[in-house]
Amino acid sequence: MKFSYVYILQSEARRETFYTGRTDDLQARLQKHNAGEVTHTAKFRPWKIKTAIAFTDKEQAVKFECYLKTSSGRAFAKKRL
Repeated sequence: MKFSYVYILQSEARRETFYTGRTDDLQARLQKHNAGEVTHTAKFRPWKIKTAIAFTDKEQAVKFECYLKTSSGRAFAKKRL
């Protein structure tokens, strides 16, 4: 079974800085963030995975990622994830 992951990263350099994304290969994506290959996260390296949620339905993962990037989604993640 193939999974799609929605993840929240936390910067180890700036602990108040987070990044939310989606991928089908969580470890490879974390390596890209920490190698500086992702423009939005390069200056806050290194990163660690704070939360990762696996979905069997890619469409649901995309929707959840979009929700987490809204103001109410960020509040939910801060309080619950």
